[in-house]
Amino acid sequence: MSTYPRRKFLAHAAALAPAALLPRSVFALQAKVASADPWARADAIVKRIVAPKFAARDFDVTKFGAVGDGRANCTTAIAKAIAACRAAGGGRVVIPDGRFLTGAIKLESGVNLHLAPKATLAFSSNSREYPLVYTRWEGTELMNHSAFIYAFETENIAVTGTGTLDGQADANTWWSWRAPGPQPSTRQAPARARLLELASRGVPVADRVFGEGHYLRPNFVQPYRSRNILIEGVTIINSPMWELNPVLCENVTIRNVSVRSHGPNNDGCDPECCRDVLIEGCTFDTGDDCIALKSGRNDDGRRVNRPIENVVIRDCTMKDGHGGVVIGSEISGGARNIFAERCRMDSPQLDRALRIKTNSVRGGIVEGICMRDVAVGQVAEAVVTIDFFYEEGDAGKYPPTVRDVEVRKVTSRKSQYGLLLRGYTHDPITDVRVVDCTFDGVEKADIVEAVKGLTLKNVRRNGQLLDQVR
Repeated sequence: MSTYPRRKFLAHAAALAPAALLPRSVFALQAKVASADPWARADAIVKRIVAPKFAARDFDVTKFGAVGDGRANCTTAIAKAIAACRAAGGGRVVIPDGRFLTGAIKLESGVNLHLAPKATLAFSSNSREYPLVYTRWEGTELMNHSAFIYAFETENIAVTGTGTLDGQADANTWWSWRAPGPQPSTRQAPARARLLELASRGVPVADRVFGEGHYLRPNFVQPYRSRNILIEGVTIINSPMWELNPVLCENVTIRNVSVRSHGPNNDGCDPECCRDVLIEGCTFDTGDDCIALKSGRNDDGRRVNRPIENVVIRDCTMKDGHGGVVIGSEISGGARNIFAERCRMDSPQLDRALRIKTNSVRGGIVEGICMRDVAVGQVAEAVVTIDFFYEEGDAGKYPPTVRDVEVRKVTSRKSQYGLLLRGYTHDPITDVRVVDCTFDGVEKADIVEAVKGLTLKNVRRNGQLLDQVR
């Protein structure tokens, strides 16, 4: 598969300014909603989000030469079907029953990649099948391997159906690029360090060229600077790292998706710097965070300067993972208006229900975070964690802001802590409200350090009423 010409890289780099994709006036309605009821803002967000519709035209990939035997490489055939679909004015590119081996797939505007119930897209473990594209890796922009399914500056795109996306990652392929455990493997570490160094110096993204031989794993599904996106119904397994990673996108619906992947950095769903996102009815069983909301890392996140905002998460199930609903740690652009409700979380391998992780190297403003009606069976650490000491801790010059966090009608049956809140004495967490919650089976006293404005109202821990304001 050929790579993009360098002049196209340069043009893309120039185009990717940090300006908003749409005028702010589109979102004026949100400012008019009464602040006394934060969930009224959630209703307004959901009302704005409309899934794209597609022309009633089908393009079966087998008509373009694809063979579903699991051995024939179907990359070119799928690309031809997508090109024909776009040229006709849009429709569905259909993956019928069978196992279709492929490399990178690039979606185009108006195209719905649709998987039949017994269809599997099996992605090649040959890294050369994933050409250089303008992408992000752990919150920093660069030129790197394409995501398995990638889109750039498109609108009205989808991945739907009830088939399976199989990344075929395992300890002998993609996951070996980063060994399991707390530290990066020696294969990934040099490129990771170099990428952060280039970003800190402000080197143009077009000149941050990695790819083959640098061992920075591709994400699975990544629409970039796109709008009107639907991902619905599919099952995703065995990803190299982050599964669903829309970046700088608007009007995103992720519905009834099942993610099962336990490799390193195998987050289930990581919207970055996106606006108006609905995640509903999904199931996550992951090797890292189930849902992690992000907005860029360190200097590069501040350069792009776009928050993750207006996100509604509802009716999801979280099994294994580092956290159920997580904000950070790549959060330098900030986060606001995040809502999670009616979720179910339960696993001894799930560490936390709600987690905000940042530090003074990341920085960022995190505000307007609401969770309600969440039932937690057990988590390994805490029901609610806000931690300013993640990774580098207080080692930078960008103290984070976390404020206006409300947790209401959340129940849990087993955890080490109910609350684990750690701010800085010179930069406290502010305005955390815990209301009508019951935390049973709690093994240790809450950790509350450098928090200003903590309100507990009708909160019970192991049967004891903990109402307080401090």
